[in-house]
Amino acid sequence: MDLFEHSRQEQIRQEAPLAARMRPRTLDEFVGQEHIVGEGRLLRRAIEADRLFSSLVFWGPPGTGKTTLAMVIANTTASHFETISAVLAGVADLRQVIKEAKDRRGMYGKRTILLVDEIHRWNRAQQDALLPHVEDGTVILIGATTENPYFEVIGPLVSRSRIFQFKSLTDDDVVAILQHALSDAERGYGSRNVQIDGDALAHLVRVAGGDARSALNALELAVESTAPAAGAIHVTLAVAEESIQQRALQYDKSGDAHYDTISAFIKSVRGSDPDAALYWLTKMVAAGEDPRFILRRLYILAAEDIGLADPNGVVVVNACAQAFEWVGMPEGQYHLSMATLYLATAPKSNSAGAYWSALEEVKEHGAGPVPIYLRDKSEVFRGTLREHYKKTLVEHDGYKYPHAYPEGWVEQRYLPEGIEGGWFRPKGHGYEKQIIERLEKLKNVKRKT
Repeated sequence: MDLFEHSRQEQIRQEAPLAARMRPRTLDEFVGQEHIVGEGRLLRRAIEADRLFSSLVFWGPPGTGKTTLAMVIANTTASHFETISAVLAGVADLRQVIKEAKDRRGMYGKRTILLVDEIHRWNRAQQDALLPHVEDGTVILIGATTENPYFEVIGPLVSRSRIFQFKSLTDDDVVAILQHALSDAERGYGSRNVQIDGDALAHLVRVAGGDARSALNALELAVESTAPAAGAIHVTLAVAEESIQQRALQYDKSGDAHYDTISAFIKSVRGSDPDAALYWLTKMVAAGEDPRFILRRLYILAAEDIGLADPNGVVVVNACAQAFEWVGMPEGQYHLSMATLYLATAPKSNSAGAYWSALEEVKEHGAGPVPIYLRDKSEVFRGTLREHYKKTLVEHDGYKYPHAYPEGWVEQRYLPEGIEGGWFRPKGHGYEKQIIERLEKLKNVKRKT
Protein backbone atom coordinates (compact mmCIF):
# COMPACT_ATOMS: atom_id res chain seq x y z
CA MET A 1 0.00 0.00 0.00
CA ASP A 2 1.52 3.35 -1.04
CA LEU A 3 1.23 6.65 0.81
CA PHE A 4 -1.75 7.85 -1.25
CA GLU A 5 -3.67 4.60 -0.71
CA HIS A 6 -2.96 4.74 3.02
CA SER A 7 -4.23 8.35 3.12
CA ARG A 8 -7.36 7.36 1.22
CA GLN A 9 -8.10 4.44 3.57
CA GLU A 10 -7.62 6.70 6.58
CA GLN A 11 -10.07 9.22 5.15
CA ILE A 12 -12.62 6.47 4.54
CA ARG A 13 -12.29 5.31 8.15
CA GLN A 14 -12.75 8.84 9.46
CA GLU A 15 -15.83 9.43 7.30
CA ALA A 16 -17.43 6.08 8.12
CA PRO A 17 -20.65 6.11 10.18
CA LEU A 18 -20.24 6.07 13.95
CA ALA A 19 -21.45 2.46 14.15
CA ALA A 20 -18.68 1.38 11.77
CA ARG A 21 -16.01 3.48 13.51
CA MET A 22 -16.92 2.11 16.93
CA ARG A 23 -16.86 -1.54 15.87
CA PRO A 24 -14.87 -3.40 18.57
CA ARG A 25 -11.39 -4.49 17.55
CA THR A 26 -10.68 -6.93 20.38
CA LEU A 27 -12.63 -9.29 22.62
CA ASP A 28 -12.08 -6.92 25.54
CA GLU A 29 -13.95 -4.19 23.63
CA PHE A 30 -16.76 -6.55 22.61
CA VAL A 31 -19.99 -5.98 24.58
CA GLY A 32 -22.70 -8.56 25.14
CA GLN A 33 -23.15 -12.24 24.21
CA GLU A 34 -21.52 -13.41 27.42
CA HIS A 35 -22.96 -16.88 26.82
CA ILE A 36 -20.75 -17.10 23.71
CA VAL A 37 -17.61 -15.08 24.41
CA GLY A 38 -17.65 -14.60 28.16
CA GLU A 39 -14.58 -15.47 30.18
CA GLY A 40 -13.75 -19.16 29.91
CA ARG A 41 -16.21 -19.85 27.09
CA LEU A 42 -15.19 -22.26 24.38
CA LEU A 43 -15.32 -19.77 21.50
CA ARG A 44 -13.42 -17.12 23.43
CA ARG A 45 -10.67 -19.61 24.24
CA ALA A 46 -10.47 -20.69 20.59
CA ILE A 47 -10.26 -17.08 19.37
CA GLU A 48 -7.63 -16.08 21.90
CA ALA A 49 -5.55 -19.14 21.04
CA ASP A 50 -6.14 -18.65 17.29
CA ARG A 51 -7.31 -22.24 17.13
CA LEU A 52 -10.45 -22.12 15.00
CA PHE A 53 -10.60 -25.49 13.30
CA SER A 54 -14.31 -25.83 12.55
CA SER A 55 -16.61 -23.52 10.66
CA LEU A 56 -18.99 -21.27 12.56
CA VAL A 57 -22.48 -19.91 11.97
CA PHE A 58 -23.49 -16.80 13.90
CA TRP A 59 -27.27 -16.52 14.08
CA GLY A 60 -29.24 -13.71 15.69
CA PRO A 61 -31.10 -10.39 15.32
CA PRO A 62 -29.53 -7.37 13.59
CA GLY A 63 -27.13 -5.22 15.57
CA THR A 64 -26.16 -7.89 18.10
CA GLY A 65 -22.51 -8.33 17.09
CA LYS A 66 -22.36 -11.17 14.56
CA THR A 67 -20.26 -9.38 11.96
CA THR A 68 -18.41 -7.53 14.69
CA LEU A 69 -17.27 -10.75 16.33
CA ALA A 70 -16.13 -12.02 12.94
CA MET A 71 -14.07 -8.83 12.58
CA VAL A 72 -12.57 -9.39 16.03
CA ILE A 73 -11.54 -12.85 14.85
CA ALA A 74 -10.02 -11.22 11.76
CA ASN A 75 -7.96 -8.89 13.96
CA THR A 76 -6.87 -11.75 16.22
CA THR A 77 -6.02 -14.58 13.86
CA ALA A 78 -2.80 -15.15 11.96
CA SER A 79 -4.86 -16.73 9.19
CA HIS A 80 -5.81 -14.76 6.11
CA PHE A 81 -9.30 -13.29 6.49
CA GLU A 82 -11.71 -12.73 3.59
CA THR A 83 -15.19 -11.21 3.65
CA ILE A 84 -17.92 -11.49 1.05
CA SER A 85 -21.54 -10.42 1.21
CA ALA A 86 -24.11 -12.94 0.06
CA VAL A 87 -26.27 -10.01 -1.03
CA LEU A 88 -23.68 -8.79 -3.54
CA ALA A 89 -21.47 -11.79 -4.31
CA GLY A 90 -22.24 -14.82 -6.42
CA VAL A 91 -20.59 -18.11 -7.35
CA ALA A 92 -18.00 -16.37 -9.56
CA ASP A 93 -16.83 -14.24 -6.62
CA LEU A 94 -16.71 -17.30 -4.43
CA ARG A 95 -14.62 -19.20 -6.97
CA GLN A 96 -12.07 -16.38 -7.03
CA VAL A 97 -11.83 -16.39 -3.23
CA ILE A 98 -11.45 -20.19 -3.21
CA LYS A 99 -8.74 -20.06 -5.89
CA GLU A 100 -6.75 -17.53 -3.89
CA ALA A 101 -7.26 -19.57 -0.71
CA LYS A 102 -5.90 -22.68 -2.41
CA ASP A 103 -2.89 -20.78 -3.73
CA ARG A 104 -2.21 -19.27 -0.33
CA ARG A 105 -2.49 -22.66 1.34
CA GLY A 106 -0.27 -24.36 -1.22
CA MET A 107 2.45 -21.70 -1.40
CA TYR A 108 2.58 -20.45 2.19
CA GLY A 109 0.66 -23.06 4.21
CA LYS A 110 -1.63 -20.27 5.41
CA ARG A 111 -5.26 -20.89 6.27
CA THR A 112 -8.12 -18.70 5.05
CA ILE A 113 -11.09 -17.76 7.19
CA LEU A 114 -14.04 -16.69 5.05
CA LEU A 115 -16.86 -14.58 6.43
CA VAL A 116 -20.05 -14.86 4.38
CA ASP A 117 -22.34 -12.12 5.62
CA GLU A 118 -26.10 -12.73 5.22
CA ILE A 119 -25.38 -16.31 4.16
CA HIS A 120 -29.10 -17.12 4.09
CA ARG A 121 -29.34 -14.91 0.98
CA TRP A 122 -27.51 -17.55 -1.03
CA ASN A 123 -29.66 -20.16 -2.67
CA ARG A 124 -28.99 -23.87 -2.34
CA ALA A 125 -26.80 -24.05 -5.45
CA GLN A 126 -24.60 -21.21 -4.20
CA GLN A 127 -24.26 -22.81 -0.78
CA ASP A 128 -23.50 -26.17 -2.44
CA ALA A 129 -20.63 -24.50 -4.29
CA LEU A 130 -19.05 -23.61 -0.94
CA LEU A 131 -19.52 -27.02 0.68
CA PRO A 132 -16.57 -29.02 -0.76
CA HIS A 133 -14.10 -26.27 0.13
CA VAL A 134 -15.35 -26.17 3.72
CA GLU A 135 -15.19 -29.94 3.82
CA ASP A 136 -11.55 -30.19 2.62
CA GLY A 137 -10.40 -27.30 4.82
CA THR A 138 -9.59 -24.85 2.03
CA VAL A 139 -11.56 -22.26 4.00
CA ILE A 140 -12.93 -22.05 7.50
CA LEU A 141 -16.40 -20.58 7.13
CA ILE A 142 -17.98 -17.99 9.37
CA GLY A 143 -21.56 -17.54 8.24
CA ALA A 144 -23.58 -14.64 9.66
CA THR A 145 -27.36 -14.75 9.39
CA THR A 146 -30.48 -13.26 10.92
CA GLU A 147 -32.48 -16.34 9.92
CA ASN A 148 -32.67 -19.79 11.47
CA PRO A 149 -29.72 -21.66 9.89
CA TYR A 150 -31.48 -24.99 10.38
CA PHE A 151 -33.99 -23.81 7.77
CA GLU A 152 -32.01 -21.34 5.66
CA VAL A 153 -28.59 -22.99 5.43
CA ILE A 154 -28.16 -26.36 3.73
CA GLY A 155 -27.87 -29.30 6.08
CA PRO A 156 -24.33 -30.37 5.07
CA LEU A 157 -22.96 -26.90 5.90
CA VAL A 158 -24.83 -26.83 9.21
CA SER A 159 -23.54 -30.30 10.14
CA ARG A 160 -19.95 -29.12 9.54
CA SER A 161 -20.35 -25.95 11.60
CA ARG A 162 -20.80 -24.89 15.20
CA ILE A 163 -23.98 -22.83 15.57
CA PHE A 164 -23.85 -19.86 17.96
CA GLN A 165 -27.12 -18.05 18.62
CA PHE A 166 -26.80 -14.35 19.42
CA LYS A 167 -29.38 -12.65 21.63
CA SER A 168 -30.66 -9.08 21.55
CA LEU A 169 -28.41 -6.86 23.62
CA THR A 170 -29.61 -5.88 27.07
CA ASP A 171 -30.29 -2.24 27.92
CA ASP A 172 -27.12 -2.20 30.02
CA ASP A 173 -25.13 -3.47 27.02
CA VAL A 174 -26.47 -0.71 24.79
CA VAL A 175 -25.82 1.94 27.46
CA ALA A 176 -22.21 0.76 27.71
CA ILE A 177 -21.80 0.93 23.93
CA LEU A 178 -23.23 4.46 23.75
CA GLN A 179 -21.11 5.70 26.66
CA HIS A 180 -18.02 4.24 25.03
CA ALA A 181 -18.87 6.12 21.82
CA LEU A 182 -19.29 9.34 23.80
CA SER A 183 -15.95 8.92 25.60
CA ASP A 184 -13.73 7.54 22.80
CA ALA A 185 -11.69 10.48 21.51
CA GLU A 186 -10.21 8.60 18.56
CA ARG A 187 -13.29 7.04 16.97
CA GLY A 188 -16.22 8.55 18.85
CA TYR A 189 -17.15 11.90 20.40
CA GLY A 190 -14.64 11.99 23.28
CA SER A 191 -12.87 14.96 21.72
CA ARG A 192 -16.10 16.97 21.54
CA ASN A 193 -18.11 18.39 24.42
CA VAL A 194 -21.29 16.30 24.14
CA GLN A 195 -23.78 16.33 26.99
CA ILE A 196 -26.70 13.92 26.84
CA ASP A 197 -29.55 13.99 29.33
CA GLY A 198 -30.38 10.80 31.20
CA ASP A 199 -33.90 10.57 29.79
CA ALA A 200 -32.52 11.14 26.27
CA LEU A 201 -30.03 8.30 26.68
CA ALA A 202 -32.79 6.08 28.11
CA HIS A 203 -34.98 6.84 25.11
CA LEU A 204 -32.27 5.90 22.62
CA VAL A 205 -31.66 2.64 24.46
CA ARG A 206 -35.34 1.75 24.82
CA VAL A 207 -36.30 2.38 21.21
CA ALA A 208 -33.20 0.67 19.82
CA GLY A 209 -34.56 -2.57 21.23
CA GLY A 210 -31.25 -4.34 21.74
CA ASP A 211 -29.80 -3.25 18.39
CA ALA A 212 -26.45 -1.53 18.91
CA ARG A 213 -26.25 -0.29 15.33
CA SER A 214 -29.63 1.41 15.62
CA ALA A 215 -28.65 3.07 18.89
CA LEU A 216 -25.30 4.34 17.52
CA ASN A 217 -26.94 5.64 14.34
CA ALA A 218 -29.46 7.55 16.44
CA LEU A 219 -26.74 8.97 18.68
CA GLU A 220 -24.77 10.09 15.64
CA LEU A 221 -27.81 11.81 14.14
CA ALA A 222 -28.58 13.51 17.46
CA VAL A 223 -25.00 14.82 17.90
CA GLU A 224 -24.34 15.82 14.30
CA SER A 225 -27.67 17.60 13.88
CA THR A 226 -27.46 19.60 17.12
CA ALA A 227 -25.72 22.96 17.00
CA PRO A 228 -23.33 23.67 19.91
CA ALA A 229 -24.58 26.09 22.52
CA ALA A 230 -22.17 27.63 25.04
CA GLY A 231 -19.46 25.36 23.71
CA ALA A 232 -21.39 22.13 24.24
CA ILE A 233 -23.63 19.89 22.16
CA HIS A 234 -26.64 19.26 24.38
CA VAL A 235 -28.74 16.21 23.47
CA THR A 236 -32.13 16.53 25.14
CA LEU A 237 -35.04 14.10 25.19
CA ALA A 238 -36.70 16.09 22.39
CA VAL A 239 -33.60 15.71 20.22
CA ALA A 240 -33.38 11.98 21.02
CA GLU A 241 -37.04 11.47 20.14
CA GLU A 242 -36.46 13.10 16.75
CA SER A 243 -33.37 10.99 16.16
CA ILE A 244 -35.03 7.62 16.73
CA GLN A 245 -38.78 7.99 16.55
CA GLN A 246 -39.89 4.40 16.12
CA ARG A 247 -38.52 1.10 17.26
CA ALA A 248 -37.33 -0.89 14.26
CA LEU A 249 -39.46 -4.02 13.96
CA GLN A 250 -37.46 -7.18 13.41
CA TYR A 251 -39.76 -8.71 10.85
CA ASP A 252 -39.12 -10.30 7.49
CA LYS A 253 -42.15 -11.67 5.65
CA SER A 254 -40.19 -14.72 4.57
CA GLY A 255 -38.04 -15.18 7.65
CA ASP A 256 -38.09 -16.37 11.25
CA ALA A 257 -39.75 -13.24 12.65
CA HIS A 258 -42.68 -13.78 10.29
CA TYR A 259 -43.26 -17.36 11.39
CA ASP A 260 -42.54 -16.68 15.06
CA THR A 261 -44.95 -13.73 15.17
CA ILE A 262 -47.83 -15.45 13.42
CA SER A 263 -47.25 -18.44 15.71
CA ALA A 264 -47.48 -16.18 18.77
CA PHE A 265 -50.63 -14.59 17.32
CA ILE A 266 -52.32 -17.95 16.73
CA LYS A 267 -51.39 -19.27 20.18
CA SER A 268 -52.63 -16.08 21.85
CA VAL A 269 -56.03 -16.36 20.15
CA ARG A 270 -56.17 -20.08 20.97
CA GLY A 271 -55.22 -19.28 24.57
CA SER A 272 -58.02 -16.68 24.90
CA ASP A 273 -55.68 -13.77 25.61
CA PRO A 274 -57.16 -10.80 23.71
CA ASP A 275 -54.42 -8.36 24.74
CA ALA A 276 -51.62 -10.63 23.52
CA ALA A 277 -53.55 -11.35 20.31
CA LEU A 278 -53.87 -7.60 19.66
CA TYR A 279 -50.18 -7.06 20.45
CA TRP A 280 -48.99 -9.58 17.84
CA LEU A 281 -51.63 -8.38 15.38
CA THR A 282 -50.38 -4.79 15.61
CA LYS A 283 -46.77 -5.93 15.24
CA MET A 284 -47.63 -7.71 12.00
CA VAL A 285 -49.67 -4.83 10.60
CA ALA A 286 -47.05 -2.21 11.60
CA ALA A 287 -44.34 -4.32 9.93
CA GLY A 288 -46.29 -4.40 6.65
CA GLU A 289 -47.72 -7.91 6.79
CA ASP A 290 -50.44 -8.59 4.21
CA PRO A 291 -53.77 -8.24 6.11
CA ARG A 292 -55.25 -10.96 3.90
CA PHE A 293 -52.66 -13.39 5.21
CA ILE A 294 -53.79 -12.56 8.76
CA LEU A 295 -57.44 -12.98 7.80
CA ARG A 296 -56.69 -16.37 6.24
CA ARG A 297 -55.16 -17.46 9.54
CA LEU A 298 -58.27 -16.20 11.37
CA TYR A 299 -60.47 -18.24 9.02
CA ILE A 300 -58.46 -21.33 9.98
CA LEU A 301 -58.58 -20.47 13.69
CA ALA A 302 -62.35 -20.07 13.53
CA ALA A 303 -62.70 -23.71 12.48
CA GLU A 304 -59.65 -25.30 14.12
CA ASP A 305 -59.73 -23.74 17.59
CA ILE A 306 -63.21 -22.27 18.07
CA GLY A 307 -65.20 -24.64 15.89
CA LEU A 308 -68.58 -25.76 17.19
CA ALA A 309 -68.05 -24.08 20.55
CA ASP A 310 -69.11 -20.94 18.66
CA PRO A 311 -70.14 -21.63 15.05
CA ASN A 312 -70.59 -17.88 14.59
CA GLY A 313 -66.83 -17.47 14.75
CA VAL A 314 -66.35 -18.31 11.10
CA VAL A 315 -69.35 -16.11 10.25
CA VAL A 316 -67.81 -13.11 12.01
CA VAL A 317 -64.41 -13.66 10.38
CA ASN A 318 -66.05 -13.99 6.97
CA ALA A 319 -68.01 -10.78 7.50
CA CYS A 320 -64.89 -8.93 8.67
CA ALA A 321 -62.88 -10.22 5.71
CA GLN A 322 -65.55 -9.04 3.27
CA ALA A 323 -65.80 -5.70 5.05
CA PHE A 324 -62.02 -5.34 4.82
CA GLU A 325 -62.19 -5.81 1.05
CA TRP A 326 -64.75 -3.02 0.82
CA VAL A 327 -63.08 -0.63 3.28
CA GLY A 328 -59.35 -1.29 2.84
CA MET A 329 -56.64 0.27 4.98
CA PRO A 330 -56.36 2.04 7.34
CA GLU A 331 -59.98 1.68 8.53
CA GLY A 332 -59.89 -2.03 7.73
CA GLN A 333 -57.76 -2.43 10.85
CA TYR A 334 -61.02 -2.24 12.81
CA HIS A 335 -62.20 -5.38 11.08
CA LEU A 336 -58.90 -7.16 11.69
CA SER A 337 -59.22 -6.19 15.35
CA MET A 338 -62.87 -7.22 15.58
CA ALA A 339 -62.27 -10.66 14.07
CA THR A 340 -59.24 -11.20 16.30
CA LEU A 341 -61.02 -10.14 19.49
CA TYR A 342 -64.12 -12.20 18.71
CA LEU A 343 -62.10 -15.37 18.27
CA ALA A 344 -59.81 -14.63 21.22
CA THR A 345 -62.79 -14.23 23.57
CA ALA A 346 -64.95 -17.02 22.11
CA PRO A 347 -65.27 -20.43 23.79
CA LYS A 348 -62.76 -22.88 22.33
CA SER A 349 -63.02 -26.37 20.91
CA ASN A 350 -60.89 -28.34 18.49
CA SER A 351 -63.57 -30.97 17.91
CA ALA A 352 -63.67 -30.10 14.19
CA GLY A 353 -60.27 -31.79 14.08
CA ALA A 354 -62.19 -35.08 14.29
CA TYR A 355 -61.94 -34.96 10.49
CA TRP A 356 -58.23 -35.80 10.67
CA SER A 357 -58.87 -38.82 12.87
CA ALA A 358 -61.43 -40.10 10.39
CA LEU A 359 -59.01 -39.43 7.54
CA GLU A 360 -56.30 -41.41 9.34
CA GLU A 361 -58.73 -44.34 9.63
CA VAL A 362 -59.39 -44.26 5.90
CA LYS A 363 -55.70 -43.97 5.06
CA GLU A 364 -54.67 -46.76 7.39
CA HIS A 365 -57.42 -49.29 6.70
CA GLY A 366 -58.90 -48.10 3.42
CA ALA A 367 -62.47 -47.01 2.81
CA GLY A 368 -65.05 -49.67 3.62
CA PRO A 369 -67.95 -50.45 1.27
CA VAL A 370 -71.11 -48.36 1.56
CA PRO A 371 -73.88 -50.46 3.17
CA ILE A 372 -76.47 -51.47 0.60
CA TYR A 373 -79.30 -49.57 2.28
CA LEU A 374 -77.27 -46.32 2.15
CA ARG A 375 -76.42 -46.50 -1.54
CA ASP A 376 -77.85 -44.11 -4.14
CA LYS A 377 -81.22 -45.27 -5.45
CA SER A 378 -81.75 -42.57 -8.05
CA GLU A 379 -81.38 -45.00 -10.94
CA VAL A 380 -83.73 -47.56 -9.42
CA PHE A 381 -86.47 -45.22 -8.33
CA ARG A 382 -86.21 -42.53 -10.98
CA GLY A 383 -89.66 -41.23 -11.91
CA THR A 384 -91.45 -42.56 -8.82
CA LEU A 385 -93.40 -40.36 -6.44
CA ARG A 386 -91.54 -38.94 -3.46
CA GLU A 387 -93.82 -40.51 -0.84
CA HIS A 388 -93.65 -43.87 -2.55
CA TYR A 389 -89.86 -43.59 -2.58
CA LYS A 390 -89.78 -42.92 1.17
CA LYS A 391 -92.13 -45.83 1.88
CA THR A 392 -90.07 -48.18 -0.24
CA LEU A 393 -86.82 -47.17 1.47
CA VAL A 394 -88.33 -47.65 4.93
CA GLU A 395 -90.13 -50.94 4.33
CA HIS A 396 -88.31 -52.71 1.54
CA ASP A 397 -84.71 -51.64 1.29
CA GLY A 398 -83.58 -51.58 4.92
CA TYR A 399 -82.92 -47.85 5.04
CA LYS A 400 -84.84 -46.08 7.78
CA TYR A 401 -85.85 -42.57 6.80
CA PRO A 402 -85.31 -40.49 9.98
CA HIS A 403 -88.15 -38.07 9.22
CA ALA A 404 -90.58 -40.94 9.17
CA TYR A 405 -90.11 -41.35 12.94
CA PRO A 406 -91.56 -39.19 15.73
CA GLU A 407 -88.20 -37.92 17.04
CA GLY A 408 -86.82 -37.28 13.55
CA TRP A 409 -84.20 -39.87 14.41
CA VAL A 410 -83.95 -43.63 14.43
CA GLU A 411 -81.20 -45.99 15.45
CA GLN A 412 -79.35 -47.07 12.34
CA ARG A 413 -75.78 -47.94 11.34
CA TYR A 414 -74.19 -45.52 8.89
CA LEU A 415 -70.58 -46.70 9.06
CA PRO A 416 -69.27 -49.72 7.17
CA GLU A 417 -69.13 -52.99 9.10
CA GLY A 418 -66.07 -53.27 11.32
CA ILE A 419 -65.57 -49.51 11.75
CA GLU A 420 -66.67 -48.14 15.09
CA GLY A 421 -66.03 -44.41 14.73
CA GLY A 422 -65.88 -42.33 17.90
CA TRP A 423 -63.77 -39.55 16.40
CA PHE A 424 -66.09 -36.65 17.16
CA ARG A 425 -65.72 -35.72 20.82
CA PRO A 426 -67.28 -32.35 21.62
CA LYS A 427 -65.70 -30.58 24.59
CA GLY A 428 -68.89 -29.15 25.99
CA HIS A 429 -67.77 -25.52 25.66
CA GLY A 430 -70.23 -22.91 24.43
CA TYR A 431 -72.64 -24.21 21.81
CA GLU A 432 -71.17 -27.69 22.15
CA LYS A 433 -73.11 -28.04 25.41
CA GLN A 434 -76.27 -28.10 23.30
CA ILE A 435 -74.69 -30.61 20.93
CA ILE A 436 -73.87 -32.94 23.83
CA GLU A 437 -77.40 -32.57 25.23
CA ARG A 438 -78.81 -33.40 21.79
CA LEU A 439 -76.62 -36.50 21.46
CA GLU A 440 -77.54 -37.64 24.99
CA LYS A 441 -81.20 -37.23 24.13
CA LEU A 442 -80.76 -39.44 21.08
CA LYS A 443 -79.08 -42.08 23.24
CA ASN A 444 -82.14 -42.06 25.50
CA VAL A 445 -84.38 -42.55 22.47
CA LYS A 446 -82.14 -45.48 21.47
CA ARG A 447 -82.49 -47.06 24.90
CA LYS A 448 -86.28 -46.72 24.85
CA THR A 449 -86.55 -48.34 21.43
